[in-house]
Amino acid sequence: MGQHSEQVSLFEKKVDRRQPVTCLGMIFESESARRAYFTDELRRRLPALREMEGFPIGSEEDILALSDPPYYTVCPNPFLPEILKEWEEMKEEPDAEEPYRREPFAADVSEGKNDPIYNAHSYHTKVPHKAIMRYILHYTRPGDIVFDGFAGTGMTGVAAQLCGDRKEVESLGYRVEADGTILDEEGRPFSKLGPRRAILNDLSPAASFIAYNYNTPVDVEAFEQEARRILEEVEAECGWMYETRHVVDGEPQAGANGEPIIGRINYTVWSDVFLCPHCAAEMIFWEVAVDQQAGKVRDHFQCPGCGAEHTKRSVERAWETRFDVAIGETVRQAKQVPVLINYSVGRKRYEKRPDADDLALIRRIEEMEIPYWFPKARIPEGDKTGDPVRIGITHVHHFYTQRNLLCLSRLYDLASSRERVSLRLKHWLNAIEHGVSKRVKHGNWSFPMSILSGTLYIPGQNRENTPLNLYFNKYKRLLKAFSKTRYTRNSCIVSNQSSSYIHLIKSHSIDYIFTDPPFGANLMYSELNFLWEAWLKVFTNNRTEAVVNQTQGKGLVEYQRLMEACFKEYYRVLKPGRWMTVEFSNSQASVWNAIQEAIQRAGFVIAHVAALDKKQGSFNAVTTTTAVKQDLIISAYKPSEEMVKEIRSHQGMAQSAWGFIENHLRQLPVFLGRKGQAETIVERMPRVLYDRMVAYHVQHGYPVPLSSAEFQQELAQRFSVRDGMVFLQEQVAEYDKKRLLAKEFVQLNLFVADENSAIEWLRQQLMNKPQTRQELYTPFLREIQHIASHERLPELDDLLAQNFLCYEGEGPVPSQIHSYLSSNYKDLRGLGKEDAALREKAKGRWYVPDPNKQADLERLRERALLREFQAYLKEVATGKKRLKEFRTEAIRFGFKKAWREDDYQTIVRVGERLPEKVLQEDDKLLMYYDNALIRLGQ
Repeated sequence: MGQHSEQVSLFEKKVDRRQPVTCLGMIFESESARRAYFTDELRRRLPALREMEGFPIGSEEDILALSDPPYYTVCPNPFLPEILKEWEEMKEEPDAEEPYRREPFAADVSEGKNDPIYNAHSYHTKVPHKAIMRYILHYTRPGDIVFDGFAGTGMTGVAAQLCGDRKEVESLGYRVEADGTILDEEGRPFSKLGPRRAILNDLSPAASFIAYNYNTPVDVEAFEQEARRILEEVEAECGWMYETRHVVDGEPQAGANGEPIIGRINYTVWSDVFLCPHCAAEMIFWEVAVDQQAGKVRDHFQCPGCGAEHTKRSVERAWETRFDVAIGETVRQAKQVPVLINYSVGRKRYEKRPDADDLALIRRIEEMEIPYWFPKARIPEGDKTGDPVRIGITHVHHFYTQRNLLCLSRLYDLASSRERVSLRLKHWLNAIEHGVSKRVKHGNWSFPMSILSGTLYIPGQNRENTPLNLYFNKYKRLLKAFSKTRYTRNSCIVSNQSSSYIHLIKSHSIDYIFTDPPFGANLMYSELNFLWEAWLKVFTNNRTEAVVNQTQGKGLVEYQRLMEACFKEYYRVLKPGRWMTVEFSNSQASVWNAIQEAIQRAGFVIAHVAALDKKQGSFNAVTTTTAVKQDLIISAYKPSEEMVKEIRSHQGMAQSAWGFIENHLRQLPVFLGRKGQAETIVERMPRVLYDRMVAYHVQHGYPVPLSSAEFQQELAQRFSVRDGMVFLQEQVAEYDKKRLLAKEFVQLNLFVADENSAIEWLRQQLMNKPQTRQELYTPFLREIQHIASHERLPELDDLLAQNFLCYEGEGPVPSQIHSYLSSNYKDLRGLGKEDAALREKAKGRWYVPDPNKQADLERLRERALLREFQAYLKEVATGKKRLKEFRTEAIRFGFKKAWREDDYQTIVRVGERLPEKVLQEDDKLLMYYDNALIRLGQ
């Protein structure tokens, strides 16, 4: 039986912690004994671990209490080498006759976010585990080791383990044979059923803690019992704080025995208070500006005291000052008052304005001293922490009302005392902390748990949810999630450190990497996780946090350097010839370029970039940086040792270029298409292949051995070309076979932003239909309306003359024009290429030249580009201002020529005179400029 038969359902099979346990070759009498032994080992190794990059901020005891060694440590995991060695020894030997080879995964992916596992704990960004399963199944075998250095909540680990669950795999639309072979939607075998092993790493203690709980076997019975007992104890102690008298039409209601009817509060709405600048009267925003029937906030409202009309910008906040016992300081905070109570009597819900009894209850609770521990840490200065600090929310406990803080502190107190399932209980509590804070927005029109993501913003009308209600609901959802977890033992390691230094993982030991890294200034994880980590007592060390953050003094350059350091470690640990998948989401081209540059400079070769259409669940090829407005899936591989040696040994020679191209073509998909359509494989287009070859040589410091013209000329002689794409000889038969079955060929949907994309747009038009200049002119003008303001785009006539050929009516009609005319004009069918009528119809039409003539055109174009670049050099030499308008293609060509001549000073001198935005958003210019700086020691 294969490994897929070893899976166990940990929901159906209780974990008996009193039975002997085997861990890393040692036998312990129980789970408690195992943990005690490895906790002592971790304590012994902590002093050395503290010197490692990314070691979190926290006391020794708090780090040990939160860890579950050897498989989870809230610090760099020192047991990684031992576990990896054991995993390697447990691997099944691969079939020697089936060497590892995979194309980039480019099939459609459409996975929703309503899965119980996905929703067990919220996080700022999260890729559904079912989507990740598709990648892991495609790139790996059972028992393979998967790594995610920006693991977040650990969905990569969940996906790796669930690759051994038949039901989960079949839910993806695959069929699983009796022997564990997995067939795709078309019935082709492509993988094997069986869990993969995962190493999950994150800089954030909160993230690694969530990842551990997502990926660790669950003693469901113990969790269920203890959670229920805790809820009962806290209900008995704190339930009275969430009671209110039932009122109908302003009248308190009584039962048959005359006793008041008491309702259970579901939530209380609190509102900002403002001051009228005319009469200084207090205005409760909820009462003067909120249209509760329509569920809207009015732009204008009147002061109830003097009748003056205001907007929110024309009034000032009311403030209140009080002594904060918890920190021993006087604090000044924006005033908020309770304005609405939603409560239940039995199964019916009601709403009321807080009455005198409700206000008295709140005052009584606020005067109480909380007898249990709760976090009192000051909110750190940051790019996203200004919102709460501006209104006086300066410490963690300020994010909660007094009664919710008391309730939450008691819940944590009880969870900490349940040693057997303490970490699982804290995960449960951790999942709802934001939901019981002041961050929840209220409105009859809003979702009950509406929180503005990516911020620590506190809304002006916030909802104080009753914790016990939310925790009971979350408890039930967690049990549902646990019912789906089917894990093998010893399948996941969680470590907490910087991915820029993971030396505990030996080189060439990882089989596949899936990662969803931070993207520039999108999310400030260490700031946003501060509340979670305050309750866990261990905080992120953000010195190497890969973000663009003004407070931390990190711009795009620092972000790129940090990402490069991480990708270099990825490259080191990944086996040669294996794959990395990077999920990317950012709307800025400069950040996309920084990521792409970091990936390539680390040594990876990008083989496929696809835009994920979340609505349609489909991938589209990406050719320009404008596509970063969508989610991107980047497929990159680590070159084989043979490829690296071959290129290194022939550097500066044409053979290094062709060695790269031949190896690169083997890594690319042979055919892309669906539903009877064939699609363009962007990476197989000659210009893209040339760019990839140049990028590899530049990033490794090798001279670029061929000009574009030389490359174009020899490309068609060495390889086969189909539909404008390049193939190895052994790949052509497969492409031709599948191409015949496709009813249509789908062209790229290009967005014209510069000269290069304008040329590709013209090429696309002329491949479909050889046209005259007059036919092209009007649609061309429509396409170029989004050209960047700095771009000096050549006239249409120049673009055509430098890149395409025109039939002037002399000699035989070129094959491309002949084929088009004879297919689309009945009266021209069957006519020879010399026929006068055909020649007349063909006259004046532009067409795409064959590769040999393309090389001649490329030389003509390069001469024109060089003349332009020389003019810019003179402008740079005689002036000090930045270049405002220029032909980007000429700058690119000039940089390429200067690189070939080792003239790095010219690249830097011109680069410094380009607008910074242009340099950061153009991947080719940035590549040459950054590498020239390195060569000059700058």
